[in-house]
Amino acid sequence: MENPNYPLNVWYAAAWDVEVKRSLLPRTICNKPVVLYRKQDGTPVALADACWHRLLPLSMGELHGDNVICGYHGLEFDDTGRCVYMPSQDTINPSACVKSYPIVERHRFIWVWMGDPALADPALVPDLHWNKDPEWASDGKYIHAKCDYRLVVDNLMDLTHETYVHGSSIGNRAVAEAPFECTHTDKTATVTRWMLDIDAPPFWRGQLGKPGNVDRWQIINFEAPSTIAIDVGVAPTGTGAPQGDRSQGVNGMVLNTMTPETDKTCHYFWAFARNYKIDEQARTHNLREGVYAIFGEDEIILEAQQKAIDANPDHVIYNLNIDAGSMWARRLIDRMIAEETAMRSAAE
Repeated sequence: MENPNYPLNVWYAAAWDVEVKRSLLPRTICNKPVVLYRKQDGTPVALADACWHRLLPLSMGELHGDNVICGYHGLEFDDTGRCVYMPSQDTINPSACVKSYPIVERHRFIWVWMGDPALADPALVPDLHWNKDPEWASDGKYIHAKCDYRLVVDNLMDLTHETYVHGSSIGNRAVAEAPFECTHTDKTATVTRWMLDIDAPPFWRGQLGKPGNVDRWQIINFEAPSTIAIDVGVAPTGTGAPQGDRSQGVNGMVLNTMTPETDKTCHYFWAFARNYKIDEQARTHNLREGVYAIFGEDEIILEAQQKAIDANPDHVIYNLNIDAGSMWARRLIDRMIAEETAMRSAAE
């Protein structure tokens, strides 16, 4: 691919764990059709979704034990992608195989490695442990976003938009006016914003359940190329939250990981985790649906932005001070892509 907008030698979330069952799930990842399923022992499998014989998507076939049977001529492939049966012949062409992708199940997501299999180290799976931590209650959803995944990264790295896009729920003027600090490493970027002695927006007032002004925090942690865990919450003003004592407040983690589908669409997996009142299932459900409605507002903005970008390909994007976090995220993504491009060129 010329000038890709995503690296390949990374773990991308392909699905929520509950989406992958004893059935064939098609999903396009980094412009490659993939079929996902579970073996009889529950182990997930990811194969290229195209039969070796006539390229019919294997997802249109059926499972037989741990193998996939093509729905066109009955070729059967095992979980490694090797053909183990061909109709009307005893000898199987040794080249008859489809690509099998490295796959890991962690943090309630199924992660797939689309690049060099030799580099697929499970230790490199992004840290979203809050999604399955017994000390936290978490749930989330999937959004098929009709935009470049990097636009979602931009959106999450600059939360001043909450003031204008989410004014009825999580945003107020304090978000846009508060100072922030941006730091980075060679693989991460962090934006830290504290809003002290402010009126809590409706969402957080409801979660805190106490009157009076609050100290609010947003600590955005980006891991290249597309995972963002945002530490959020409020505590009554003067109870010590800025100094590290959040015991009087409420704390959440907004978990986000975006996977390129095509150059202009992406799979967006998110969850909201909290460490307060974790046994209240109704609260977990209501929070999931409430956050989903909030993210729906973002979806409208992002898809409109993608259409405008497509209609104005020569437009130069200018950055403001508030774009510091997204600028660093983009630089880290570009660096990963450049390093992979150089490696491929050297190999060729």
